[in-house]
Amino acid sequence: MNQITDTKKFSLSAEELEKFQRDGYIGPFDLYEKDEMEANLQALRPKLLNTKKAIYGGGRAVSGNTNLANYDRHLDIDFLADHITRPEIVDRVSSILGPDTLCWRSEFFPKYPGDEGTDWHQADNFSNVAGSKHPQIVWPEDADFGGTITVWTAFTDASVENGCLQFIPGSHKTMNYDESKTMDYNPDAINATEKNGIRRGFFGHDYRQLQKDPNWSPDESKAVSQVMRQGQFIVFWSTLMHASHPHSGLTDQMRLGFAGRYLPTSVKVYPYSTELEEFGGQASLDRFGNVLTSGTDTYGHNRFVDSTVNGHPFRTNQ
Repeated sequence: MNQITDTKKFSLSAEELEKFQRDGYIGPFDLYEKDEMEANLQALRPKLLNTKKAIYGGGRAVSGNTNLANYDRHLDIDFLADHITRPEIVDRVSSILGPDTLCWRSEFFPKYPGDEGTDWHQADNFSNVAGSKHPQIVWPEDADFGGTITVWTAFTDASVENGCLQFIPGSHKTMNYDESKTMDYNPDAINATEKNGIRRGFFGHDYRQLQKDPNWSPDESKAVSQVMRQGQFIVFWSTLMHASHPHSGLTDQMRLGFAGRYLPTSVKVYPYSTELEEFGGQASLDRFGNVLTSGTDTYGHNRFVDSTVNGHPFRTNQ
């Protein structure tokens, strides 16, 4: 049994928890000062370019979003390993999920000048992105909900002009998409498709193909733009309807977000998979491991990395 002791200095208040349960998100919160985050980012860039130690560095590209080498870089880059275990993040996550939590995934989300916005979407078990159609995460049968907690950190300023996130508050309680359906890949549609008058896409796919009701469309009049300064983070359910604005190109600054995804240790991660499959890219999960971020793992059905980060011991079990 592995255990981490936490002080819970940054736990959500009762009022914040009530707001989170109502809206599906909370924040933004301050984590780094702007100058501090910029210095961290400059130091991080050359490490991101070096994928020799990345656990998916030998991934096989087929089509679509194939940059798997920069998934889960918290497993080989110290700054990102420290970031996902920061108490400012973990204390708030465990306020929502309970005392025993893990981080199973991290991803970068860059948006460059002229890039389209991201489609409105929700994610429950993440099976729609995998060619095998197997769920990537499986909650216990008696769980009241699914999905994952996403902590999205602004590594650069995120504005409406450069493509910040958008949420539809309260939409996390109903799944509007069927993740067992398939999306077709069309590279010619990238940056060339308008939806409700806005350029949107999903890595060469059209998320509308997963709609349970093909005649349904999200009520964008309720959308809230999540403007964030560099160094802030926001917490939301993956089942929340979320999207992003297009990058207007009016500024030459890219928008870069970093998302850590968290679960209670009771949830099974990649229970049916030996490979990570994402939008046409494949990579072996042989070097993958979850990170225990708070509390204890008493289930033993997940693999954990064997290292020490932020003074916290982690283990590997097969």
